[in-house]
Amino acid sequence: MTDLIGRTPLFRLAETGSGTRLLLKLEQFNPTGAAKIRMARSMVLDAEARGLLRPGGRIVESTSGNTGLGLAVVAAERGYRFTAVVDRHASADKLRTMAALGAELVFVGDGDHLATSAREDLAEQLAAAEPGAYFTEQHNNPANAEGYAGLADELLADLGGVDLLISAVGTGGSLFGTARRLREQGSTVRVIGVEPVGSIAFGGDGGPYWQSGTGTPPGATIGTAVDYALLDEGVKVSDLDAFATARAVAASTGLMIGGSAGGSVHVALTRLEDFPPGSTVVTIIGDGGEKYLDTVFDDEWMRARGLIDESVEERISGLLTRLAPDRAAEPVLSLA
Repeated sequence: MTDLIGRTPLFRLAETGSGTRLLLKLEQFNPTGAAKIRMARSMVLDAEARGLLRPGGRIVESTSGNTGLGLAVVAAERGYRFTAVVDRHASADKLRTMAALGAELVFVGDGDHLATSAREDLAEQLAAAEPGAYFTEQHNNPANAEGYAGLADELLADLGGVDLLISAVGTGGSLFGTARRLREQGSTVRVIGVEPVGSIAFGGDGGPYWQSGTGTPPGATIGTAVDYALLDEGVKVSDLDAFATARAVAASTGLMIGGSAGGSVHVALTRLEDFPPGSTVVTIIGDGGEKYLDTVFDDEWMRARGLIDESVEERISGLLTRLAPDRAAEPVLSLA
């Protein structure tokens, strides 16, 4: 399965009259439907190379879903056992899929609240208590970011260059790993990180938020994968704006993206006309919206949490219509 990682397509979502275009790197075309299988494979291969994982050993990780899905596949493929420490803030479908792939799920926290700090503490304890177990510790593992070098290489092969890279910051691996590789290859790419309102990576006291798999909640430690030296600008996006954008993109184009990706697209789309003429803007779409049918795309769930504002969805839909690219033009697509 891991031979299928990468070579994901680009989708041209919007284009201005001055020739600035917004391209989405659709990472849901990876196995497990997410970008994070890139870093899951990288962390396991790195642990093997350093002698930290032995045949038949156990991998332990704290995860909100997509990292766990990737590690479950890599573990099954390479003969390891895998324990995922999770909370019920994660998508129910992601949890069910991890279990189907052979992962052992260990739950922490009460209700459907985010419990990142408690998850990480327990994952560390479980790995320490079992000889031969390895805590991949994605937030502080250099192999996380290194796993996205291939994504940057794909962008350079398809586009020649990227002027602005705008993407969600969870562990920080996908955005900063991609940005580092682009700059190593001579790119002057401007890097804009996006986190939920309530996350603390870009400052502030923080608070609760519903965007899954992204941000750093209050009480959690900002991991070393968040590389501020590569960051040109950090932006916070509300759950309402992020989810409205994901829903508007689905209704307007037929493309379903996840809630945190909706936050990144919101920033890129609403600012597209302010960027220099002729810019190539890329947003990494971490996963697809099909994983959020019981949350972001469920009207009842959204209304119960005060997350629906039809005026915002209408505004984003209007932007998508006004900035729609010429679909008759040659598509931007990477499948080689």
